[in-house]
Amino acid sequence: MHWIATRNAVVSLPRWRSFAFLFRSPFRTHSSLKPSPLLLNTRYSERRYCLGDGKAVKGITTASSKKVKTKSTDVLTDKDLSHLLWWKERLQTCKKPSTLQLIERLMYTNLLGLDPSLRNGSLKDGNLNWEMLQFKSRFPREVLLCRVGDFYEAIGIDACILVEYAGLNPFGGLRSDSAPKAGCPVVNLRQTLDDLTRNGYSVCIVEEVQGPTPARSRKGRFISGHAHPGSPYVYGLVGVDHDLDFPEPMPVVGISRSARGYCMISIFETMKAYSLDDGLTEEALVTKLRTRRCHHLFLHASLRHNASGTCRWGEFGEGGLLWGECSGRNFEWFEGDTLSELLLKVKDVYGLDDEVSFRNVNVPSENRPRPLHLGTATQIGALPTEGIPCLLKVLLPSTCSGLPSLYVRDLLLNPPAYDIALKIQETCKLMSTITCSVPEFTCVSSAKLVKLLEQREANYIEFCRIKHVLDEVLHMHRHPELVEILKLLMEPTWVATGLKIDFETFVNECHWASDSIGEMISLDDDESHQNVSKCANIPNEFFYDMESSWRGRVKGIHIEEEITQVAKSAEALSLAVTEDFHPIISRIKAMAASLGGSKGEIVYAKEHESVWFKGKRFTPSVWGGTAGEEQIKQLKPAFDSKGKKVGEEWFTSQKVEAALVRYHEATENANARVLELLRELSTKLQTKINVLVFASMLLVIAKALFSHACEGRRRKWVFPTLVGFSTDEAANPLDGGATRMKLTGLSPYWFDVASGTAVHNTVDMQSLFLLTGPNGGGKSSLLRSICAAALLGICGFMVPAESAYIPHFDSIMLHMKSYDSPVDGKSSFQVEMSEIRSIVSQATSRSLVLIDEICRGTETAKGTCIAGSVIENLDASGCLGIVSTHLHGIFDLPLTAKNVTYKAMGAQNVEGQTKPTWKLTDGVCRESLAFETAKREGVPETIIQRAEALYISVYAKDASFGVVRPNKTETSSNSGREISKPVSSERSLEKDLAKAILKICGIKMNEPVGLECLSIGARELPPPSTVGSSCVYVMKRPDKRLYIGQTDDLEGRIRAHRAKEGLQGSSFLYLVVQGKSMACQLETLLINQLHEQGYSLANLADGKHRNFGTSSSLTASDVVSIS
Repeated sequence: MHWIATRNAVVSLPRWRSFAFLFRSPFRTHSSLKPSPLLLNTRYSERRYCLGDGKAVKGITTASSKKVKTKSTDVLTDKDLSHLLWWKERLQTCKKPSTLQLIERLMYTNLLGLDPSLRNGSLKDGNLNWEMLQFKSRFPREVLLCRVGDFYEAIGIDACILVEYAGLNPFGGLRSDSAPKAGCPVVNLRQTLDDLTRNGYSVCIVEEVQGPTPARSRKGRFISGHAHPGSPYVYGLVGVDHDLDFPEPMPVVGISRSARGYCMISIFETMKAYSLDDGLTEEALVTKLRTRRCHHLFLHASLRHNASGTCRWGEFGEGGLLWGECSGRNFEWFEGDTLSELLLKVKDVYGLDDEVSFRNVNVPSENRPRPLHLGTATQIGALPTEGIPCLLKVLLPSTCSGLPSLYVRDLLLNPPAYDIALKIQETCKLMSTITCSVPEFTCVSSAKLVKLLEQREANYIEFCRIKHVLDEVLHMHRHPELVEILKLLMEPTWVATGLKIDFETFVNECHWASDSIGEMISLDDDESHQNVSKCANIPNEFFYDMESSWRGRVKGIHIEEEITQVAKSAEALSLAVTEDFHPIISRIKAMAASLGGSKGEIVYAKEHESVWFKGKRFTPSVWGGTAGEEQIKQLKPAFDSKGKKVGEEWFTSQKVEAALVRYHEATENANARVLELLRELSTKLQTKINVLVFASMLLVIAKALFSHACEGRRRKWVFPTLVGFSTDEAANPLDGGATRMKLTGLSPYWFDVASGTAVHNTVDMQSLFLLTGPNGGGKSSLLRSICAAALLGICGFMVPAESAYIPHFDSIMLHMKSYDSPVDGKSSFQVEMSEIRSIVSQATSRSLVLIDEICRGTETAKGTCIAGSVIENLDASGCLGIVSTHLHGIFDLPLTAKNVTYKAMGAQNVEGQTKPTWKLTDGVCRESLAFETAKREGVPETIIQRAEALYISVYAKDASFGVVRPNKTETSSNSGREISKPVSSERSLEKDLAKAILKICGIKMNEPVGLECLSIGARELPPPSTVGSSCVYVMKRPDKRLYIGQTDDLEGRIRAHRAKEGLQGSSFLYLVVQGKSMACQLETLLINQLHEQGYSLANLADGKHRNFGTSSSLTASDVVSIS
């Protein structure tokens, strides 16, 4: 009856477009949706849909009976028919010959596509096919995999999808009289799910109820879970020891349009949350679509009408770019209230109850800058683009990827509000000056954490990782240097998660959650009573395989009774083996071991999880009552779980088999108890799910900012002075108002300043610049550099300059070269004008507008006039920016612009040749260096000579070369003092070692005062202040030996050491010294001196590599001792 009650709640029309307008879903009433303060909810993880009794759904009409078969069109509802049409559209894309043959055998009279007249195609009430049809009815747009013994099977339409996309062969070959059927072995389920989700399909997995089945009854089955693109299948993960890769979540996306602009709603089913971005431009919307893969795409009917008054979307004006992006995807139209209708569709897609609520993660902000346009994001490498230097690669070191990198990318594409940018900048500043070691910043996907705890499938590994997250937060709270960073991170985390949590409450809840995990999970080696059982007469591998899956997962105090029962049953098994098998083995050994004689041994049969006697020719030809004969008579052939004889050489006894059964029961009970405790812990932590999500995101942000601070310090970037826009009209712009941006010593972000190859420019911008310059003179590079620096500044990051003063712009818009768009039927000039229209319509007095070589794609005279008009419009808006051009006729136009400043890229004459200096100067440059550029790129000399002759004949009287010499560049640098604080140690051994190191190095350097030996814990990393500095370090290995080394990249060296097996828990002591030469001397000196003082060293041989630091070369006063 439950199936009958829920049958109308099947999936509507996700990811389907062509036939959507033919069908209308019946009107339904849903409960109102209110934002929930918690992510916690009830789902199908607690509510398994089982079909174990055919009587429960008796009376449901199917297409299996002959009576129904003649009226199949009456059985299918409009919604069922729409699902079948959706599947037919997908099947039309199949290309494999084997798949096409299976498709020919489908009959679309039921949701499975089965033809009941074919062999194995019956849908008789109560059989397996009928049962699968009931499950398919709940999730008709998901591929159904049903567990049948050692396989997961699919039939009908689903079998065709498996053969096409999962590389599986049909069951029974390609017999034309058999219904389509395919499947995968249980061990290959994960790979099959990955193949299907990678191709955009969702999968519903049906498991069998484990345990014995009564005679004449079907195995019970239930929906154990789903696999969606971006959300993997997690059922059974609690009982395994391996981790599961969790991809970036893929939301359901809905797009609509209103008077404010475009609206994009992203709904995350796993997190039970949604974000709503309103007032977007078309370019910003397309940027978001390109950076985030979506599970389903829904387009609102409001998109069909554009500003041109036509319902043919994208044909004229605005909308063409979005249409080009969406036309290559599967989507569905919808109507009505955008948010409520989209939430209803999400509930249909994922089979959620009406009572499930979603929370809004948007944090209201009045002064947050607009998201980046697509052109801006691609031209500065915020989105990876071929031929464009990637901004993300220079913001973070190569070792920082994954979630921190995604956070930085999203922050660049969606710049934060002014107050959040200040918090981010202040955090980075503190991180770059601290002297204490920092946590590793364990990064855990919030979606993964929520799904595993919600479905109670978090295993031992995941709980350890969650505890690491909580402990690192608590470590930052306890440390006086790190607690301020922790407080600063609260607001950026609030914006990222939409969760507002009080600081003290957050710390207290982290304490509670960490303690809860620590009380349950076994985290240390002080659990010797949980060692795997050992018996001298039974192979150790047997006990390891039977017990390793549950021992050491939870503290022994919680499973004392189960451990005792396992130990007793193991002893009983050992006793039975000793009594029944050992006399036989002793008898065999006592006999002559000639070739072809008796053989016998106790062997672990791994496949059968048993310990048996394996032997041959041991039965005596004459029974004489000697030792071992009685035990030989008790032996019987060994049988597997299915009752089949294993082999002629395998034997057991009744006593051993009984002991094996008791032992397996004991280990199964222990394993079940451990899983029960782990699931109870998941349930317990669900009450703090918001805190866990907040903590995991906080560490992701911390790692991203810490990595940026390290990389920025290495590249010698600086923190800009970030100012908000003044509301006082009488404010002086030169005193720091919003109408000025000054970048001193600006260098292209893709150059490494430390290498000294970059050309520096000073840009003092108080109005709109009209920029001219020769080809290859650096105009485009300058615009790209300014754009990147301004964007980094308003995000709170460091910038590639010597000093920077950046207002918090409300939008940053960069337009570079345009290409044609054949999909939209637009020329390159049409595309350019579309982007210019978007820029001009949004530019305000708080905007930064950068346009490179405006109107390059049309006739010169009219293009010049359009460019002049655009410049007047931008000047009237009061925005800051640069418009570069080769259209020199613009200077002859009667422009009304009052605040435009003429700037040029400089050039100089070197040995009779004009060469660019790549320096920004005042004035106008009318020389393009076109002929020189063409010659440098290999254009034939004859063509260039003819071009010069034509130019002289037509333009000789107007030819002029006017480049103003570059102004003097003012340079300034920000110097900051590093505050060093001694790091105290809790262990006397570490104090003694640090004292010895300081004494040895202090004598050598003649600087006993001011030297500081700092420590780095087992799961910590060095502070950014060590970046680019020479260091001497001492590694304390887990085996108590020391390794001494020197490096200019301390973090990289520590990561390299810990990557080696057995060294993951190493801690370090280090000193920052002046120069690599001194570091090398101190390294050798420490190796020899510490060895002489009795310390055990792992790299003693390194002390002989140099002639300094050896005992023979030291004076008596140089040899120190530690009392």
